[in-house]
Amino acid sequence: MHASSLSFRLAVLFVIAGMAMGIGMAMTQDHALMPAHAHLNLLGWVSLFLFGIYYERRPALDASRLAMIQVVLWSLGTVVLTSAVSAIHLGYHAAEPIAAIASLIVLAAMIQFAYFVFRPERNVAPGPAAHLSPAE
Repeated sequence: MHASSLSFRLAVLFVIAGMAMGIGMAMTQDHALMPAHAHLNLLGWVSLFLFGIYYERRPALDASRLAMIQVVLWSLGTVVLTSAVSAIHLGYHAAEPIAAIASLIVLAAMIQFAYFVFRPERNVAPGPAAHLSPAE
């Protein structure tokens, strides 16, 4: 499995969980978990899907172990952070250190992704260029 396909698959699982959380809040008219819902959708759905697109366009990076580590680290951090933010907003303030640690994990994964984006182009093999032919 490549980093892009793992990113896309996890993104879909995260958005399903985020949608279920949103529907649950609407059904109960209790929106206390709105911050956790937002974190889950932004970090889990949007960011992971964008990572997948980036990796898919760079096949050498997509197949690398480092890219896979970045996706796994980001995903684990997202799960822990979303859970901790949920707990905090439900009144369990003891989860604040857990949220802080998870935030640092997500930050570390973003710094790793930033390295991939900013490293010199000669080290990044771009994906195949699209070949378009005129319509007849």
